[in-house]
Amino acid sequence: MAARQKLLSTVSACRALNIPSRRVCHGCINTHALRSFTTSKSARHDFFKDLESQIKVFREKAAAAMPGSDWNPIDLTPGLPPERADIVIVGGGVVGWSIAYWLKRKERMRDAVRVLVVEKDPTYSQASTVLSAGGIRQQFSLQENILLSMASADFMRNINEHLGVVNEDPVDLQFNHSGYLFLASEDVAHIMEENYETQRSVGAKVTLFSPSQLKERFPWISTDGVALASYGLENEGWFDPWTLLNAFRRKAMSMGVYQCIGEVTGFKYSMHSARTMDGDKVPIKRINRVNVRMPNSLEYQPVECALVVNAAGANSGKVAGMIGVGTGHNQSFADIPVPVEPRKRYIYVLHCPDGPGLDTPFLIDYSGVYFRREGLGGNYIAGMSPEEAEEPDTSNLEVDHDFFQEKVWPLLAHRVPAFESLKVSSAWAGYYDYNTFDQNGILGLHPLVSNMYFATGFSGHGLQQSPAVGRAIAELILDGGYQTIDLSALDFRRIYCQEPMLERNIV
Repeated sequence: MAARQKLLSTVSACRALNIPSRRVCHGCINTHALRSFTTSKSARHDFFKDLESQIKVFREKAAAAMPGSDWNPIDLTPGLPPERADIVIVGGGVVGWSIAYWLKRKERMRDAVRVLVVEKDPTYSQASTVLSAGGIRQQFSLQENILLSMASADFMRNINEHLGVVNEDPVDLQFNHSGYLFLASEDVAHIMEENYETQRSVGAKVTLFSPSQLKERFPWISTDGVALASYGLENEGWFDPWTLLNAFRRKAMSMGVYQCIGEVTGFKYSMHSARTMDGDKVPIKRINRVNVRMPNSLEYQPVECALVVNAAGANSGKVAGMIGVGTGHNQSFADIPVPVEPRKRYIYVLHCPDGPGLDTPFLIDYSGVYFRREGLGGNYIAGMSPEEAEEPDTSNLEVDHDFFQEKVWPLLAHRVPAFESLKVSSAWAGYYDYNTFDQNGILGLHPLVSNMYFATGFSGHGLQQSPAVGRAIAELILDGGYQTIDLSALDFRRIYCQEPMLERNIV
């Protein structure tokens, strides 16, 4: 009786809203309609298209009947990911969205590749991208890092040719081309000279200053203890990280990339075994499905996929652990973890009316302290990486102001005497996706997961290299290998072979 009453009420509702019951209410479809109903592709398309329009009318009429109410007569979960995707990118930071953009840019015809980006934090309140200092430099010691930053700088100079969207405002990165200035003591001056030769050999525009030349170029600097300085003449400076992230995201979505706000909680995979040259048995996994949990809910949506890109930044090691990578006791090849973990870094906003002027570069002192100008009016930002034994707790993003008073300020005032009278106006903390092995990016396929690619572990330079990294990963996936910059030295083999790619210019 209850079922009959429910059916009658459904029919009445359809009639009241002038909705043809055969199209909406399965309980109202008569036997003749069932026999004559066709399941051809065009018929299904018309059916669901008409259904969507009728539901829209239903919502509008219900809202008009109950003004001020947020009740939804048809409760469809918003933001659900598609049930199937070719490529699922875990992490919607700037690296993840850059990969998504390049995948669509390289596809040979529209919608040939279905790409889904999953990001758990829609506010980006803890994202490394937007909490960084926003610098870009070519002054590295490794050719791979130099070339990545040079290619990314070229991308940013012509950003609207890449990320411009029709009928939308042009992208303005607020790129300040003031350059980076590295200072070296007598002990490490020879390393700076070697880095300079490497940088110049691949086309980077860098120059060296003696202490007297440095003082003449930047009179506000104290040259005490400085033996040599290196200054970037082009392709270096700083920009707005939030603008770059949103530009990638906006462009990628305009090209058909799907976005989902949710958290990847696990994978379904198949497995087979292989043997090493020594005869050891090794399990090889292949991901078939990604489980995405929706915000503020225990509900999750399974997404079938062909491959996964782990661009989860500081959480990428944790994501790898969901498929069993590195969860053993380091007794076998399969137990070696992805060596990426979060490291907290503080950035302090300073006010000093008598500080360096508009030509202030992004200065990196050999002590480890750094600063750059922030806008106009005597504002700067500064920071410093702590010693390994003093790494702060990463369970929150609280700022340690004593660290500035005791560690950062004395070094700043020593290098720039005007900073003796500065005032800290605000501060924030952010996470590095810190590669504990060699502080360089980890790119490419995992040897034990045949369809999981990685783009992580950049240890502070992921933002500046994101345009070129995105292109590189898209080349690996769609072309089967690197086409523009050979980054094979940054793959997993160096970790398993214990051959670190050490970068001598880490900030």
